[in-house]
Parts: sequence; C-alpha cells; structure tokens
Amino acid sequence: MKNFFTTKRICRAGVIAGLYVALTYVFGLIAYDGIPEIRPAEALCILPLFYAEAVPALWIGCMLANLGSPFIMYDVPIGGLATLISALLTFITGRFIKNRYLKLGIGGLFPVLVNAFIIPIIIVILCGGSEGFESVNIAYWTYFGSMCATQALWVYGLGSFLYFAILDLQKRGVAVFLDGKKPPKPKTVENTEEN
Repeated sequence: MKNFFTTKRICRAGVIAGLYVALTYVFGLIAYDGIPEIRPAEALCILPLFYAEAVPALWIGCMLANLGSPFIMYDVPIGGLATLISALLTFITGRFIKNRYLKLGIGGLFPVLVNAFIIPIIIVILCGGSEGFESVNIAYWTYFGSMCATQALWVYGLGSFLYFAILDLQKRGVAVFLDGKKPPKPKTVENTEEN
C-alpha cells in the first residue's frame, strides 16, 4: 500500500480534482441545473480506467465543485456519492477488461447511468424541481433523459479524446502517464533473407 501514495499519484489526483472543479465553475449555474446540463468536467470520469487515484480525486473534485450548486445541501453529499460509485465501477472495469474499445464503452456507462438515475432525485424530488411539469414522474424521467444525453456527450464525446490521448502518451513512454511502468515495446518486423 505504501507504493500507492507516490508523489506522482498524489499530484495527479490533485490535478484531476482541480480540473474537475475549474471546468465546472466555468459554466456557472448551467453546470448544475439545466436541461441540458453543461458539465464538460464529466469527461474526466474516464480517468479511473487508467488511474486508481482518479477515484478519490473525482469524488473530492465533485464535492468541491458542488459547493457552487443551488442544491448544495443535497448535491455535495449525494452528487459526490454518485461520482464515487461511478468512479469505482469504472475503475473495476478498467482492471478486468483489456480490450481498449470495450473498456471505454463499458467503463463510460457508469458515469452516464449512475448520474442519470441519482441526479434527477436531487433536482426533482429533494429540491422540488418538478415545476412546469405535469407530474413528478414526468419531471424525473425528463431530467433522466437529459442527463443520459449530456453525460454521454461529455463522457463518450469529449472523454474519448482524452482516453485515446492518454493511451497514445503511454505508448510513447511519457513518464507522467506511466506510473513507473515501462512503455510497451514497439512491434518490429524482422527482415528475413531469402536463400
């Protein structure tokens, strides 16, 4: 366990948490209560596929970002918990699935679905955001659909670029992205001589 708390990992966790907060605050209220919710920080939710420290970093970053939420009383603990659950499930996916496309596809589902089910509970049920809708059920499922769409946009749209950029940087051997692992050896074609 002592190898887990390296300087590089602690710094990386701080950068992830800080980026999550900054990318959320830039968009103000539309990052918290919108149809659609504009929160590109959710692209960072693919990072647990690579790094264990991304799990607590995203959790802490989300709770700090939600201090600016109009639903602060519920959004900090419950929104943070939703991020923690999805980050843990994404991390587990990254450990068991080796195919890089399948890993992204399945790992990205958790931030999309967990947030889509939990965040409308905060907005609609706990904070009474069903005004303008015919019923609480319609309001919940409208927010659910909106969350699915916007989370998928950020996680798969923007997050895919981040995911493949990190894979490329790891392949190139950029130390910040490797955690002391050696980069994979490039494939070479052996020259064969004909007799």
